Amino acid sequence: MMEIHVKNHYKMNVLGVDVHYQLYPLDNKPVIVLIHGFLSSSFSFRKLIPLLSNDFTVLAVDLPPFGKSEKSVRFQYSYQNMARVVIELITKLGYKDVVLVGHSMGGQISLNVEKQRPDLVSKTILLCSSGYMSRMSTTLMYATYIPFFHLYVKYHLAKQGILHNLKNVVFDHSMIDEDMINGYTEPFYDRQIFRALTRMIRDREGDLPVSDLQKIATPSLLIWGEEDRVVPVEVGKRLQKDIPNSTLHIMKKTGHLVPEEQPRRVYEHIGNFVTN
Repeated sequence: MMEIHVKNHYKMNVLGVDVHYQLYPLDNKPVIVLIHGFLSSSFSFRKLIPLLSNDFTVLAVDLPPFGKSEKSVRFQYSYQNMARVVIELITKLGYKDVVLVGHSMGGQISLNVEKQRPDLVSKTILLCSSGYMSRMSTTLMYATYIPFFHLYVKYHLAKQGILHNLKNVVFDHSMIDEDMINGYTEPFYDRQIFRALTRMIRDREGDLPVSDLQKIATPSLLIWGEEDRVVPVEVGKRLQKDIPNSTLHIMKKTGHLVPEEQPRRVYEHIGNFVTN
């Protein structure tokens, strides 16, 4: 069942959780599925969507518990399960042969989708994708069972502050404006997200091992910011070696948040890769 909020914005219950997504259909055009990173949402693609939607059908997903999706404490927030959400949403909408575009953590979700349903994916694009990270330490996982641990999560994020986080993910700090700050802050007004993030710390498994990466058969494009301080470009170079049939493009004077910093160049790379 779909609930329309505003034009192109919808909600669907997927695997027992309400998932918010944006859909910009274009008949007989390839389907681009945008998957955001940790502590982010489809808002991070706000500059890229208007460009892509001229040429492709665009589906942008708010992974639970982020953005406008439900912040359930019953949902299992493993990468494997979040990939199932993306798969279920794609299939319920009747799409196939989609192009996955995953930013940061969304890259790992994309790779998990490929692992589970390679028949559903025609190409994959990784934007500064996370990679080779181990699962959370046993001590931290057990700590999530402590009553009120979610308050520590809230305190930790508040202590860092949204401005500090944004300065860490973009190269040119002058691009940080009020709209950007408000857009990335809004989802955290719902206090339930901190309980969900506590559950996510407990559920998150490690990134896909090399043995799984080497089995990916679909063509893959990796786009990286040379000044990425969150996921250094060395990770991109390593992924390019481990993922068969992959190509790496590195953007100078660009940080981690490439869809915000270089939307036009990212759009051009995506367009060339998808249509050729």
